[in-house]
Amino acid sequence: MEYMALLMFVVVCGVLLLGYPVALSLAGTALLFSGLGISFGVFESAFLSALPNRLYGVLNNQTLLAVPLFIFMGAMLERSKIAENLLSTMALLFGRYNAGLAISVTLVGMLLAASTGIVGATVVTMGLLSLPTMLKRGYSPAFSSGIICATGTLGQIIPPSIALILLGDVLSSAYQQAQLTMGVFSPKTVSVGDLFAGAVIPGLILVSCYILYCIAVAVFKPDAIPKRMPSEQENQQEKLSLMLLASALLPPLLLMFAVLGSILLGYATPTEAAGVGAMGALLLALWKRQLSQENLVTVMQTTVKITSMVFLILIGASLFSLVFRGFGGEELVHGLFQQMPGGVFGATLIVMLVIFLLGFILDFIEITFVVVPIVAPVLLAMGLDPVWLGIMIAVNLQTSFLTPPFGFALFYLRGVADKSVPTSAIYKGVIPFIIIQLVLLCVLAYWPSIVTWLPNVIYG
Repeated sequence: MEYMALLMFVVVCGVLLLGYPVALSLAGTALLFSGLGISFGVFESAFLSALPNRLYGVLNNQTLLAVPLFIFMGAMLERSKIAENLLSTMALLFGRYNAGLAISVTLVGMLLAASTGIVGATVVTMGLLSLPTMLKRGYSPAFSSGIICATGTLGQIIPPSIALILLGDVLSSAYQQAQLTMGVFSPKTVSVGDLFAGAVIPGLILVSCYILYCIAVAVFKPDAIPKRMPSEQENQQEKLSLMLLASALLPPLLLMFAVLGSILLGYATPTEAAGVGAMGALLLALWKRQLSQENLVTVMQTTVKITSMVFLILIGASLFSLVFRGFGGEELVHGLFQQMPGGVFGATLIVMLVIFLLGFILDFIEITFVVVPIVAPVLLAMGLDPVWLGIMIAVNLQTSFLTPPFGFALFYLRGVADKSVPTSAIYKGVIPFIIIQLVLLCVLAYWPSIVTWLPNVIYG
């Protein structure tokens, strides 16, 4: 019966593959196994009595209040066509250069990914806005699909990111638990702001690598990227005034800097900054004359749906982790890690590989709430830095969402792409970006200070 915890994990993955809702699959599997455990006398029902206190802690968590606010900000920016205007203006700005449209898609995708934080929403939006334009301009289907999918997954790593908010909350609890296990009774804390700061440099490196790759393709594979902009676009660009450029670029950029800067400089918590972001997006929509009753209702409905999904999964994951620990799963995982060859490196490598594979069937929310609470306390007790571990998990999941044939980003783009774009072209187009992200993972593993330097400078 000592492997019941691992069997429970395997069963829940199988249930998810059958297409059942994630939250109900987690809670249902946990209740089924707890019932069996109580019947056979191998599970203490007292573990289930801790569930109400856990749920109260979730509802009383001020950090998680940032989730609906950031979702509202991203949905409002998308619905009010601010992202669409930003993309068209950036395309005109960079249009005279080789790979100008691709660079514009990368930069706008970065901003949109940071504002929404949801991979599917970003990929679908960028697919609808930019893919037809890129194909019309003569970009190859493979390259166009690859750059859209890659920039769509930047929401995992570019702050302010919902993925980093959820990871930061989970890692904070795991870090305190790991320190108590090591006998440290005045534990240090790790915050969402630490993860935001740690993600800045890796995120900028990733975006820079994408842009350099676009330039390299334009130079060495001119068939994939047209060299010149159509004449009508050239005429439009000549008429592009500084006033029009400023009105399209400055407001969303100022909003992003206000949100992220207030967090990094210590003027606001992530929750307070999320409130600033939501209000800023509302004011931008009002300024652009896009704040109609229809748009507001749609944005609020989207926010409620996504937020409800997140918290329902969190409730199911809380029940799952309680039953998992009741079966001794945490001790089992700790023992397995201690026996692995290679020590901390071997254990970390195995965890990263497992998370990468689970990214094919689970979204980042499920992995954050189910997998990370199981493995993070053990890895942190072995001496890993919590900020470094969080960023590695985020980049790892980002890579998983891009990898054929099961990557979520590929499915989202396939759903909105024209039938003239074959699935094989989408798969082929993301391969270079997967390589870039794998190289970044190796670089971060070899030089952890790339992640930890900025949080240490800002927060000491």
